[in-house]
Amino acid sequence: MNIYLTKGTGEGPTTLAAFDSALFDAGIANYNLLRLSSVIPPGTTILRPDDHVMPIEGEWGDRLYVVMAELRTAEIGVEVWAGVGWVVEKETGKGLFVEHEGTNKDKVTRDIQHSLEALMQTRSVDFGEIHMELNGVMCENEPVCAMVVAVYKAESW
Repeated sequence: MNIYLTKGTGEGPTTLAAFDSALFDAGIANYNLLRLSSVIPPGTTILRPDDHVMPIEGEWGDRLYVVMAELRTAEIGVEVWAGVGWVVEKETGKGLFVEHEGTNKDKVTRDIQHSLEALMQTRSVDFGEIHMELNGVMCENEPVCAMVVAVYKAESW
């Protein structure tokens, strides 16, 4: 199984419009998103496609299973940051995702690090190296949204 990491930022006249714009930037705007908890199934490879082109087979309105971090603001001068972190056991491909949001890149980075360390400790498993993808944007005029999304698969109704 492949899980694809994508990210997007958006701006719009409302925070919802900014969210939709970020979905479009991430290449996943025309799906119905279903958020998952953060378990990576065995045999999984995490991939980062170029150019926000999702190699997911799906049609307009299909279900899209995701782990997503996203934050929106309409407050001028405020940054929004989203991040997804993960660990994957090399032998089995199983692992864990965590997602965090905030108004400070360093705090989001620390939260991801601390959460993954705690999740591994709870399970008494060391999955090894911590990986993460971060994305942020500053609100300068209109509302903004930043997101990072791990895309599992699309499924028709």
